[in-house]
Amino acid sequence: MGILYVVATPIGNMEDISNRALRIMSEADLILCEDTRQTQKLLNRYEIKKPSLSYHQHSKLKKVEDIIKMLEDGKVLVLVSDAGTPGISDPGNFLISKIVEGQKDIQIIPIPGPSALVTAASISGFLMDRFSFLGFPPVKKKRNKFFEEVAELKHPVIFYESPYRIMKTLAELPEDRDIVVCRELTKKFETIYRGTAGKVAELIGKSGPKGEFVVVLNGKK
Repeated sequence: MGILYVVATPIGNMEDISNRALRIMSEADLILCEDTRQTQKLLNRYEIKKPSLSYHQHSKLKKVEDIIKMLEDGKVLVLVSDAGTPGISDPGNFLISKIVEGQKDIQIIPIPGPSALVTAASISGFLMDRFSFLGFPPVKKKRNKFFEEVAELKHPVIFYESPYRIMKTLAELPEDRDIVVCRELTKKFETIYRGTAGKVAELIGKSGPKGEFVVVLNGKK
């Protein structure tokens, strides 16, 4: 049986990758990528010449079966996402669940590293011995229910948001709570906004809602 390494990659700054992650990728038979073009930038930077295969949320079950067959044949595979830790708001969990479901003796080994949600939590200044991570808010259906539930939680909540909906999202958050919004973490234009949702919306409005956002809302008192 082969090995599947679940490898965390940088969320922006390419220097944020471990020597172990680079070694594992350079020794693997194949690298499974959310987007092969995105991962190739990292491989080129560190002169890693390994074949890659796309595996993402739209991949069909046949591809999952093919990947598992490679592992059964003794191949060493690496699973990466476009940025951060696989399995956190991306399709990595489905592949892993299918491997576990098949009760195969395939090793699944995590190679820890960058994660946008942990990075944001670490600089929030909120008590983080307990928090909820909710991925991306619903775009349409159940959106109101999502924010109603968020408003009632007594511990911090972390979620991701796109530049196209960040202003709308800030308008739906309770105004009596502290909030930290992280934009473009580890990248050139990294910005950390702190205050109420209204104040943060005003600050983001001045510079324009560009980049990817991580929102940390403090719990209800």
